[in-house]
Amino acid sequence: MWNYTDKVKEHFFNPKNSGVLDSANAVGEVGSITCGDALRLMLKVDPDTQIILDAKFQTFGCGSAIASSSALTEMIIGKTVDEALTLTNRDIAEYLGGLPPEKMHCSVMGAEALRAAIANYKGEAWEDDHEEGELVCKCFGIDAAMIERAVTVNGLTTLEEVTHYTKAGGSCQTCHEKIEEVLEVVLAKTGALKPAAKHAPGTVGLDAIKPLEPKAEPAAAPKLTNVQRMQAIMSAIEEMRPQIQRDGGDVELVDIDGKDIYVRLSGACSGCSQSAGTMMGVQMKLVEKLGEFVRVKPASLMPAHAG
Repeated sequence: MWNYTDKVKEHFFNPKNSGVLDSANAVGEVGSITCGDALRLMLKVDPDTQIILDAKFQTFGCGSAIASSSALTEMIIGKTVDEALTLTNRDIAEYLGGLPPEKMHCSVMGAEALRAAIANYKGEAWEDDHEEGELVCKCFGIDAAMIERAVTVNGLTTLEEVTHYTKAGGSCQTCHEKIEEVLEVVLAKTGALKPAAKHAPGTVGLDAIKPLEPKAEPAAAPKLTNVQRMQAIMSAIEEMRPQIQRDGGDVELVDIDGKDIYVRLSGACSGCSQSAGTMMGVQMKLVEKLGEFVRVKPASLMPAHAG
């Protein structure tokens, strides 16, 4: 669905330094498992030389999140703490050869986890830039200031672009109106009320590098009826089952609740460390099949219904 580089695929299918680092003396955690990507970065720092001797990660998220985390650990091992602090999400994305616009937030998450881990090592309190009263997207903890910075640096002009670069509005969608308000204010300040022909040259996430060109968007498909939509969901999952079964697992559709599609993983997939990647693969398949954004969730998260 997206144009991934060979480097991204390499780090996704064969991630480096994944797992738990028992000897870690620095830990940084960012993101939210309940609403999307989450990353736990563990470092072993030599207190005498300040050199990062080892680094491992645990990531809950898509292939780009895993690849970005893997790349980050490879980049920082052997560096001093101060040298590591100079790394940005731009460096992570460049190391991977670029990321699709929809996945730029993954490199940002890696850079934030690194700052959090180093703050933890130094005994400093690390917090996101936002204050509780300034939150725009509560699902992902994105504030107005972060959106303003992303819009200004990257020349963003639409709600969809803001979501790609920050994840704001990518879950429950209740903050879309507020995001558009922030967007309009920034565009008014910069005199760019009319959408630009394309992004500012070479911009990614909150930093400037050239992203991969997205594949051409297909023509909008006719809106599906409820029955057609249900059949399309069932068909997409059935198409994926043989591949998952070859790996010793299985997936079945449990329920459909609007944008939320509940599935159950079984066999090898039920306890696999990459189960989040499997869920994301199912979600990507459904989004492609339906032509709309949906969220694939494990059946264990289904709300209780009164009966």
